[in-house]
Amino acid sequence: FYEEKGLIASVGRQGLRRLFTPGVLDQLSVIALGRAAGFSLDEIKTVFSPQGQLDIDRQLLSRKADELDRTIKRFKAMSNGLRHAAECPAPNHAECPKFQRLMKAAGAGALKGR
Repeated sequence: FYEEKGLIASVGRQGLRRLFTPGVLDQLSVIALGRAAGFSLDEIKTVFSPQGQLDIDRQLLSRKADELDRTIKRFKAMSNGLRHAAECPAPNHAECPKFQRLMKAAGAGALKGR
């Protein structure tokens, strides 16, 4: 799959098996790290030179870190809202001002990602 996407390249075949250089293991580790950080395969592809060497755009990393910070902030707000709803002393969630604000934010799309 990664070969089809141009992220790694085989150096030949032995029967039905493709052969790879030892450096492909490092490339696969970088791919796994990128996926864990939320990078798309197209974004990950840009961190490799045509020869398969790392050539990471630091601005790309900074933008992704900013995006992750925004996502964390959004999830933290959602977590706090849910925790409040679970522990709210109001007899009914409809009577809780904080829960009402959370519902309005969700209805306005403020809690969506990207």
